[in-house]
Amino acid sequence: MSARERILDAAADIMRRHGVARATTKEIAKAAGYSEALLYKHFRDKEELMLNVIKERMPAFAKACVPGEGSLESNLATIVHGGLRFYRQAFPMMASMVAQPRLMVATRESLRKYGAGPQEPVRALTRYLDAERGLGRVAADADTAAVAALLMGACFQQGFLHYFAEGDGGPDLPESVARDLVRPVLAELLP
Repeated sequence: MSARERILDAAADIMRRHGVARATTKEIAKAAGYSEALLYKHFRDKEELMLNVIKERMPAFAKACVPGEGSLESNLATIVHGGLRFYRQAFPMMASMVAQPRLMVATRESLRKYGAGPQEPVRALTRYLDAERGLGRVAADADTAAVAALLMGACFQQGFLHYFAEGDGGPDLPESVARDLVRPVLAELLP
C-alpha cells in the first residue's frame, strides 16, 4: 500500500472517530506511520486531505448514474441511497467543525479554493437532472434545482437521524428508503 493510501486510511479513521476539527495532520501522519512532512508531500493542507478522504474513503453518491441510461427513478434512488450512506458517515466527521464558528469560517474559505463544499452534492444532482432534461427525460419546466435541494436535504436529515439512532456501527438504511424519498418528486420531474 502506498504512503498516500495509508495516510488517507489513517485520516478517514481519525476524522470519523474525533471529527475533522480535532483531527490534526500530526496525529494522522503518526497513525499512518509517517512524518508530517511526508503527509504534506501528498496533500497541500488539511482541507485537501479532508476532500480526498471524502472523495476516496466515503460512499459515493452515484458513480454509475449516466444521463440517459437506466430509468430516472432508479438512478435517483441510487443517488439518494448513496447520499443517505454518505451523510450518515459524514456527520460525525463534520459535527465538530460546524460547532466551532471560527473553524467553520476558516474551513469555508479553504474549501472555496478547491471549488468544494456542502453545496456540491446539490449542484451535482442539479447538473444530472439538467442533463436528463436535455435528453427529454425530465420535463422542460421542472425546477431541477429545487428537486435536487429537496432530495439532498432529505438525505442529510435522514442520514443524521439514522446516525443518531444507530451510531457509527449501525447498518445502512435500505434502498427502499431511498425509493420512498424519490417517489414524491417524480411528478415534478416527469414530462
